[in-house]
Amino acid sequence: MRNIKNALRVFIILFSLFIFLSCASLSPVDMAREKPISQATPETLIPQWRSFAATDALVYFAGKIARPRLELWALRIDLSDPNLRVVAAGGADNGAEGTFLSSKVSSFVRDRGLLAGINALPFDPVSGREGEPRTNIGVVISDGIMLSPPHSRFDALVFWEDGSAAIVPQSRLQSAENITTAVGGFRQILAANEIVPRVLDLTPRHPRSAAGISADSRFLYLLVIDGRRPGSVGATEAETALILRALGAYDGINFDGGGSSALVIRYPDGAVRAVNVPIHKNIPGRERAVAGCLGVELNNSQ
Repeated sequence: MRNIKNALRVFIILFSLFIFLSCASLSPVDMAREKPISQATPETLIPQWRSFAATDALVYFAGKIARPRLELWALRIDLSDPNLRVVAAGGADNGAEGTFLSSKVSSFVRDRGLLAGINALPFDPVSGREGEPRTNIGVVISDGIMLSPPHSRFDALVFWEDGSAAIVPQSRLQSAENITTAVGGFRQILAANEIVPRVLDLTPRHPRSAAGISADSRFLYLLVIDGRRPGSVGATEAETALILRALGAYDGINFDGGGSSALVIRYPDGAVRAVNVPIHKNIPGRERAVAGCLGVELNNSQ
């Protein structure tokens, strides 16, 4: 029995290494092995955006930071482009009232024909299985309809009917009036180009998913930072805010992180892949089935 357990353990380790090596770093720009641009610290990060999709309004950056050891991937979306639309979902198909069915971010992007997607708000319960009931812990508004109610402790990323975007306390969102799309997260970490004081002394490191908006609401930034593996130790909330600011964000929000963190894009060959290395249940490359997601759609792309 002990030999069987040891053999199984070795198999899991080798399988995880295979997944890590096979999916960790394929660049959507040229379909070659990713070579993240290495820089010193979050404060000194300078993004080098590259096109990969059918529109230059969506660009991509892969980076590596030396101190602390971090690997990150980001998208910049030009919201002024009429051919791009930000969409949200509470999960897969609706389950019972107030619940949704779990879905991986990759399934969200693939099934809806999107260019990209990221996990957003926290949810309950946690597992890797799709098609299970999930309850969103926070607001989701899609096409002007509130699918999931606000959570008063947390903040949300909101896209208004007038074309502007903002990060606001969910306690202010009593209805979907004048809102096209919104997703909750945890808390705001970057406000008016400054790190929110609340996060300065927080030290926990985790994989992170986050979003930011520029001062003029023109650009949306989606960010994922890996963690829980030797090449990327995970970021603090303050480091995440610094990276969002370096990317060009003026305001930023921390989404659900940890094993839920996944930034998924549609590659030029049509394949849908996570650009980072999700790590559900400590298995590199294993994507968690989440609930609320935020995505980018190209009009008339189907």
